[in-house]
Order: sequence, then structure tokens, then C-alpha cells
Amino acid sequence: MTQLIFLPHEELCPEGMAIDVKPGTSICDAALENGIELEHACEKACACTTCHVIVHEGFGSLEEASEDEEDLLDKAWGLEAESRLGCQALVADAELVVEIPRYTINHAKENH
Repeated sequence: MTQLIFLPHEELCPEGMAIDVKPGTSICDAALENGIELEHACEKACACTTCHVIVHEGFGSLEEASEDEEDLLDKAWGLEAESRLGCQALVADAELVVEIPRYTINHAKENH
């Protein structure tokens, strides 16, 4: 098991959370399985940016982002060098420290 630490997020996990995750699990799935309602408007199909996260520690342990993921990340609010889509970033064997950005771009939600 690998430790995944979510930094505090005002709405989704105000206290932050540390969880043990099986390698191969996506950051998005790990969040959802532990009660952190990380948005995933495209149902984890790598078609939006709502599950955008910033990996502050352990970024190098993740497999490289695909070209499709990189193209989408260019549209994410608050893009950082260590940004990934939570649905695409699979936990490996190194501890990860993850920040959920304060805002996401969810066109479907914003149009209602």
C-alpha cells in the first residue's frame, strides 16, 4: 500500500486526509472511495479537467501523462508544472501529497 495525502480543501476535505492506496489506483478513485467528492464530470474518461490535482510530493513516481491528458491540462484552471488529471494519474509506490485546486472548470455545471 502507498500513502496518499490530500491537503486540506475548504469544501471537499477541510481537515485533509491521509489514506493507504493500492498501487495502480487512480488518484480520483482513491479520493472517491474515501469520501472525498472529487469532481469527475466526464466519468473519468480523460475528457474534461474537473478532476485536476496538483501533486506536491511524489510527482516523479507517476507515469508520464498521455498527449490527450497534456492537451486537457492546458485548459485547467490553476495549472502547475506538477498538475495531473486525477482520473489518469495512477498511484505507484511513492508517497504522494496532493492538492485539490480551489476551482475547476465544469462547463456542464456552469451552464445550469
